[in-house]
Amino acid sequence: MQADDTLPRDGQSILELAARSMFQLFSSISQGMFLVDRTGRIVWINEGYKRFLPALGFSSVDQFLGHMVEDVVPNTQMRRVLETGQAVLIDLLTNRAGTFVVSRLPLRDERTGELIGAMGIVLFDHPETTLQPLISKFAHLQRDLDDARRELASQRRTKYTLASFVGGSPAAVEVKRQARRAALSSSPVLLLGETGTGKELLAHAIHAASGRASGPLVSINIAAVPDTLLEAEFFGVAPGAYTGADRRGRDGKFKLADGGTLFLDEIGDMPPSLQPKLLRALQEGEIEPLGSNKVIAFDARVIAATSRDLAALVREGKFREDLYYRLNVLPIRVPPLRERRPDIPSLVEVLAEDMALRSGTAPPELSADAVALLSAQNWRGNIRELRNVLEQAAMRSDTQHIEVRDLEEVLRESGVKHIEPALAASAMAAPAPALAHALRPLAEQVAEVERRAIGAALGATGGNKLAAAKLLGISRAKLYERLEFVPEFHTVV
Repeated sequence: MQADDTLPRDGQSILELAARSMFQLFSSISQGMFLVDRTGRIVWINEGYKRFLPALGFSSVDQFLGHMVEDVVPNTQMRRVLETGQAVLIDLLTNRAGTFVVSRLPLRDERTGELIGAMGIVLFDHPETTLQPLISKFAHLQRDLDDARRELASQRRTKYTLASFVGGSPAAVEVKRQARRAALSSSPVLLLGETGTGKELLAHAIHAASGRASGPLVSINIAAVPDTLLEAEFFGVAPGAYTGADRRGRDGKFKLADGGTLFLDEIGDMPPSLQPKLLRALQEGEIEPLGSNKVIAFDARVIAATSRDLAALVREGKFREDLYYRLNVLPIRVPPLRERRPDIPSLVEVLAEDMALRSGTAPPELSADAVALLSAQNWRGNIRELRNVLEQAAMRSDTQHIEVRDLEEVLRESGVKHIEPALAASAMAAPAPALAHALRPLAEQVAEVERRAIGAALGATGGNKLAAAKLLGISRAKLYERLEFVPEFHTVV
């Protein structure tokens, strides 16, 4: 077969042929096409574009040609292509002629590479019909994104208020008073107390009662994050800061808490290397994302919490003294449960209700003896340990009723070596009993706890038995039943 001598043989000829072919292809398959020169003046339109002229206010091609593109095509972005030399491959254009999917391509001189004009292509003139599957998919993704954003926002709202801090004991009332005062200020708050006392709950409550309640509440447990990741968690990461980093970057907790509150739980576990950076952020109100030279301002109120003795850590050189003073502006000591024994019956009731809501079953009912036994414990783990004991007892019981024997088994397996006999209600401030006194039969100890609890409740309510029963967390009938065995209370009105 002889070669056709009419076919182009060199690369330049092939390139020119391809350019002509592509131009003709775009002109034939598109819904419309036009060309502008370097200044943005329209110099040519194809046959398909002529049908848009009446909607744009022109009756002929001659009237349309020669105008600056932005003067005759409302909302066009062609000028941006001429200024930047960058193509806009896909875009939506809406004007009085309709809504279109368009492309805008720069045109360059083939020898010098100089920008000489641009080409506008109308790919689809009815995108709502032509691109319906794509538009539906986009709308579905947008709905999912909106749902995720709402869910994230709900997680950053407060879960608790001051009413959630259950208890009417003097210690509990004092904590709530201090928390209300702290909510009126924007200074840092330092919550001090043993694990399980409710420090996180108080942080939520202070935020909810503050002027920042409409802003986010962002929490970070420092003890739960590896030291190598803490800086990124705090201050964020710049785009491409290191190999494997997100190309879009990532905001840190300080930025996420902007306009709201940042809760730093277990601040005593902050590594020494990061303490100066945290101090600077608190003093200057600025952060510098990892891998960035850009300083970002933030406005977040800081609430810190720790179960460790920060003052001792400062003396040992494990915690910066200046950072300690920066955080310790409004300190609030959250008392352990053993200092709030009168609150235990109310806490038991609230915890039982919460357990029922989570499991979808009826709440467990504790006998007065069982409540008295719980009120006499040391509770090294505080409210968290109390909840754990209740959950274990409820799971082991075949009924909704929990008696002393159910609790004794759980307490024994939990490693409780010593059950304090009578440190409830009015006896709370009394010194701990001697070991010999503590080794009396359990029935005697429980009876003594009951007598003191009933006496304190009746004294606090002025002899009102209904109110005393509510205070003790038992029914009035149960209270009358107990009074039958307590002769000294028979004369109480």
